[in-house]
Amino acid sequence: MSDTQTLIENRPPSVAGLFLERVAATPDAEAYRYPVPAASGEGPDAWKSLTWAQAAERVFAIAAGLIELGVEPEQRVALASATRVEWILVDLGILCAGAATTTVYPQTNADESTFILADSGSRVLIAEDAAQLAKAREKRADLPELTHVVVIDPTGVETGADGESDWVLTLAELEQRGAAYLEKNPDLIKERVGAITKDQLATIIYTSGTTGRPKGVRLPHDNWSYLAKAIAATGLLGPDDVQYLWLPLAHVFGKVLTSGHIEIGHVTAVDGRVDKIIENLPVVQPTYMAAVPRIFEKVYNGVAAKARAGGGAKYKIFQWAAEVAREYAKVTQDNFRRTGSATAPFGLAAKHKVADALVYAKIREAFGGKLRACVSGSAALAPDIGYFFAGAGIHILEGYGLTESSAASFVNPGEAYRTGTVGKPLPGTEVRIADDGEILLRGPGIMEGYHGLPEKTAEVLESDGWFHTGDIGELSPDGYLRITDRKKDLIKTSGGKYIAPAEVEGQFKAVCPYVSNILVHGADRNFCTALIALDEPSILDWAKENGLEGKSYAEVVAAPATVALIEGYVKELNEGLQRWQTIKKFRLLPRDLDIEHGEITPSLKLKRPVVEREYKHLIDEMYAGSREA
Repeated sequence: MSDTQTLIENRPPSVAGLFLERVAATPDAEAYRYPVPAASGEGPDAWKSLTWAQAAERVFAIAAGLIELGVEPEQRVALASATRVEWILVDLGILCAGAATTTVYPQTNADESTFILADSGSRVLIAEDAAQLAKAREKRADLPELTHVVVIDPTGVETGADGESDWVLTLAELEQRGAAYLEKNPDLIKERVGAITKDQLATIIYTSGTTGRPKGVRLPHDNWSYLAKAIAATGLLGPDDVQYLWLPLAHVFGKVLTSGHIEIGHVTAVDGRVDKIIENLPVVQPTYMAAVPRIFEKVYNGVAAKARAGGGAKYKIFQWAAEVAREYAKVTQDNFRRTGSATAPFGLAAKHKVADALVYAKIREAFGGKLRACVSGSAALAPDIGYFFAGAGIHILEGYGLTESSAASFVNPGEAYRTGTVGKPLPGTEVRIADDGEILLRGPGIMEGYHGLPEKTAEVLESDGWFHTGDIGELSPDGYLRITDRKKDLIKTSGGKYIAPAEVEGQFKAVCPYVSNILVHGADRNFCTALIALDEPSILDWAKENGLEGKSYAEVVAAPATVALIEGYVKELNEGLQRWQTIKKFRLLPRDLDIEHGEITPSLKLKRPVVEREYKHLIDEMYAGSREA
């Protein structure tokens, strides 16, 4: 048996157990960094740290506080909060109490939050602030099983309202009660953690339903313990790394990163404020960061737009450097695959050195200057954008997984990464491609099933453990997986041609620096069309230089000059496509797609049915007069 197999097969039954091991092994090492905003609300944030021992003190107090409130093993405790250090401490507290975390996005509205709390049978809600508490108060009559709400940030929260008595308490109060309870029961946490079995429920994560109610994915303790060991076994991270964690922890991609962190023992800087990413990167100076493709697209478009604003010469230099980066990345990756050495011919290497001084070094500096690698997941990254960053020295390792597989099933292997693929399966995970191209997975990361939905579980999970992902893909002879599309998202035109919309959309994002979101439509039609939403800061900067200063976003996107600008990029896109893939018509949307309108998920994935319903009139308009309209 290999060392990797031994590591994985001898895993403890829970991440709670791994946490106790980590605290015992490195109590005084730094575990977390988190921002503390300036008291005045102005000026830079101060960053504070917690050692593993300090984190454990709070985790154990939270666990004991929940036990004192009557929470039993496997009972659900819901957590509705943005990404912050308290999210991780509370989640670990829930796990150390032997209970299970129900994750809730803070953006979820009151009706859907109520459905999740009721469907999961959550007994306690940990709410981030007054806004999250208000949702529970509004729907309290529909939540008879909810015995307590614990508020992390009590600013503006009134406790002791009519009929609430002990129903609302603050996190500080819960920790105080827990600490007092622990004094009387010093072995409480060790006993609770020691009693956890690998099949015991640890987490329920509700998938973002594009139609109907979301489904609760049941993930037992063993899923997270396996992934903690499997992530460590990849060798991508070590104890000296600094991770910048901003992803939504209610999402499985964010959540799995907390498991790997505990096993490896590196530092994690936690701040979920997306608008602070650019400001935080030079302060945190991460060596490692996970993100979704939208972040890399925004950085790429921002760099391109800044170069364009700098005048024709600067933009030409950027375009030249971007092409050099792509060529360099393709050549070096190809050489590494063939020879094991990432070399480039002398002429290309010389051009790359000049481009590095002019363009790439500034991009690396913006990421904090110490970044070894980024992991991208949740959706496909356009290969042209991936090659650009690879050539610029920002190595983006694409990975793949689903909520139902605890997020991490595949990841690109370090230096041997291949842009445009999601890499190889994690140790212990099996993969096969079905006859229709669907990717099937089996292994310790696969869910137990959908909560209370045995029929839905049976639709995707076979009795021998193979899980149907709903994604289409292909495996290279040496085991690298390439995702081509969602099975249900493949477009079949009325001419019988199949089109993967995500592929076309990704290519457009690499061509047009002003795009924010794009949806390609064409199922059962005789040509493809697109709905395009533009990135507001980028297009408004362009508008200032092109006689549209002072106009609103909606006015700018409606202007003929803007339509003509985007039309040029659509033509450029079409030049690289097969005839049946080309975009014949497009419409610019009057606003960007957003989470609030339910058009994208909190992990920034497009909800196609929602967008197509919302903008049906624009789609119909594009096909008016064509043969099938």
